[in-house]
Amino acid sequence: MQNPIAKIKRLYEEIQEIRQIPRTSINLMVETAKDNPFYRDLTLEYYKEARQPHPKFLFIRQMEWGVALCILPEKFDDYFMLLEGAARRNYKKAKRLEYHFAELDYNNHLDEVTAIHHSTETRQGKLPEDFVKYAATPHSNPPSLDSDHAYPYFGVFNKEGTLIAYASCFIAGEYCNIQRIYGHAGYQSDGCVPLLIISIAEYLYQHYPKVTHYAYGTYYGASQTMQRFKRKFHFLPHRVEWKLQSDQ
Repeated sequence: MQNPIAKIKRLYEEIQEIRQIPRTSINLMVETAKDNPFYRDLTLEYYKEARQPHPKFLFIRQMEWGVALCILPEKFDDYFMLLEGAARRNYKKAKRLEYHFAELDYNNHLDEVTAIHHSTETRQGKLPEDFVKYAATPHSNPPSLDSDHAYPYFGVFNKEGTLIAYASCFIAGEYCNIQRIYGHAGYQSDGCVPLLIISIAEYLYQHYPKVTHYAYGTYYGASQTMQRFKRKFHFLPHRVEWKLQSDQ
């Protein structure tokens, strides 16, 4: 259990940090999904949830303060150099060990996804029983019909072609958020998750050039260990003004 004095000190530090966090605006560009009903509705739902009242703090919105964002520079090489040295070294280690990144057909890898889920019972806390005991189930997301909205899955594979880590992302206009990300606990030290996070950013540069804000959920409320992990990849707390479309 955390020392009460240390807890109060940490809370004070967070309050001071919150007062100084940078502001940014994010355009979800729903207008380009007008003929893409599944992703139009998904974007509308995300916008609504982001702007709902926060469950713990009055007078602020759910995804207004402390969104963990990396604002992408113009080039991938510049992004890579924003990362902490440990993140870059883990990425290079995974490359040396011949892991490789690719877009993932999730429904064709359910056995491997299940093996990843079952590889540990604890990830930043104890996992639900259905997650660690039951098989992964397929998703039913349709292909996107516009170039600015998607819900892709990505994976890292070993040299034998086995899936070792995977992530899903919500992409809308200027925004990409890592929705889920899991790695096999037995390969944690090989750098597979850092390879996955950094390679997704590179993929955004190549396939979604309108994305300027790469996100990993929220920063405050996460454990100090998780906050430290996010900072390694330059996911830093921001205050966000959400825009649903370009004429707002």
